[in-house]
Amino acid sequence: MPHADSLSRLRAICLGLPETTERLSHGEPTWFVRDKKVFVMYDNNHHNAGRIGFWCPAAPGAQDILLESAPDRFYRPPYVGHRGWVGVLLDIDVDWGEVERLVTEAYRLVAPRALLSSMDAARPR
Repeated sequence: MPHADSLSRLRAICLGLPETTERLSHGEPTWFVRDKKVFVMYDNNHHNAGRIGFWCPAAPGAQDILLESAPDRFYRPPYVGHRGWVGVLLDIDVDWGEVERLVTEAYRLVAPRALLSSMDAARPR
């Protein structure tokens, strides 16, 4: 799948979450909760690293598990990798269900509790 389509799909997932905004940060499309906290940053061959993907925060220990279990799909991103963020490749055959789960988890890690409570309350049971 061409990376423009991957960016469109990633954008739709990110903007589908409550109170999310998008703007460029460091030259890349980046998604914020309430226009303040980053939860996803697109990686369009950033610094000529040779990949298309995105970076997002992950739960403690998740980065190591993902990198060990699927190094063909995940990578340690620059700048934020040392803080446990994970890079997810989008220039391969992508499991979009997995991407949606990772993005949602990243959102939940940075969103304010009150926003998460209202989001959970609105979720159908």
